[in-house]
Amino acid sequence: MSTAERQTHATDDSVSVLVPRASQQISELVREEIQLARAEMTQKGQHFGKGGGLFGAAGLLGILAAQALIATCIAALALVLPVWASALIVTAVLTAVAAAAALAGKKQIAAVGSPAPEQTIDSVKADLAAIKERTH
Repeated sequence: MSTAERQTHATDDSVSVLVPRASQQISELVREEIQLARAEMTQKGQHFGKGGGLFGAAGLLGILAAQALIATCIAALALVLPVWASALIVTAVLTAVAAAAALAGKKQIAAVGSPAPEQTIDSVKADLAAIKERTH
């Protein structure tokens, strides 16, 4: 066997050994990256859960504070009016504010129109039409 034949044979052996080794290393690397991503997402999920719970607690405390403020307004008006009249006035003001918010919300929803992603649907239809044209 000549030197060139031996070098070619040695190179073939190297490639035949290196390709499976590279494939195995890539598989291990992908598995390790997936494990790292899973661990990272678990940690982030825990932080999101804690943050969500704290936001929920803040919301509840905000509602309680608003109720206390409403009671304070009724008590303050009760200094000059009967308690029932004070409560009626505060209730009327709150109802008017709620109605205004509901109307503003209704306008926002009406402005959106259909909840379907119309631009995406149109884009997908155009893509399908282009694919059909290419296949025919």
